[in-house]
Amino acid sequence: MRLDPMAAAAGFRLVVHDVLGSTNSEALTQSRRGEKGPLWVVAREQTAGRGRRGREWVSAPGNLYATLFLFDPAPAESAPQLAFVAGLAVYDAIVDCARDLNEGLALKWPNDVLYANRKLAGILIESEMAAGKLAIAIGIGVNCVRHPAQTSFPATDLGEAGKKVSPESLLYALSHAMMRRLDQWHGGAGFASIRIDWLTCASGVGREITARLAGRDLSGHFEGLDEAGRLVLRLADGTLQTITAGDIFPVVERATVVSLLQRPRQKGQTD
Repeated sequence: MRLDPMAAAAGFRLVVHDVLGSTNSEALTQSRRGEKGPLWVVAREQTAGRGRRGREWVSAPGNLYATLFLFDPAPAESAPQLAFVAGLAVYDAIVDCARDLNEGLALKWPNDVLYANRKLAGILIESEMAAGKLAIAIGIGVNCVRHPAQTSFPATDLGEAGKKVSPESLLYALSHAMMRRLDQWHGGAGFASIRIDWLTCASGVGREITARLAGRDLSGHFEGLDEAGRLVLRLADGTLQTITAGDIFPVVERATVVSLLQRPRQKGQTD
């Protein structure tokens, strides 16, 4: 595996492992040892991969499992915006490697990439304080050749979409796309343009959705994003609700989602 030469020239470095528990965990471990980044940590297989909200991320060989570690990239209040930066970079990289897929690609709030309304890639951002500064791990998983079955939101992979894309070629494209999107974001100063680009690629804007929050569901019209990147939902009574974190589903698929959630979990199954 290798990085795009422009990314390498800009100071990005790469460490590749055959097997890791978690690329995010390894990146944060390196932070505690004094790593300052920017550093890509990649594993061909993960044994303890995880997604948002502590979900397991099945990580057999053949897919891309990568984390970009950044040290003090922006003020803490701007750090959540990196989910949108990373989402756009993954979207760009997939289009670069499989150009005719762009018609079916979309970004799902807050940090997934979809193809044909199925989850193709996920992003997990974790952070901690190191020497009084924010250390951030941007974990990225892209389904190149396999995907889990019976998940709460349907999944897919590039192979199923008819595209043969290796983790190596995807990382090469992603390293360039991420460098470019980080430059555009400019430590939060450029989030307005990131927000516009993200909405251009977004799934569900202008439609009825259900947002699953901690302990409750909210349904309404997906109005867009506010200036901080929070989802804006117009409820049935006309009021606007901003949502910082949650999972969203199209209202038309709600019955299917409930049915899937009621099925017993099988060994190796993940969200």
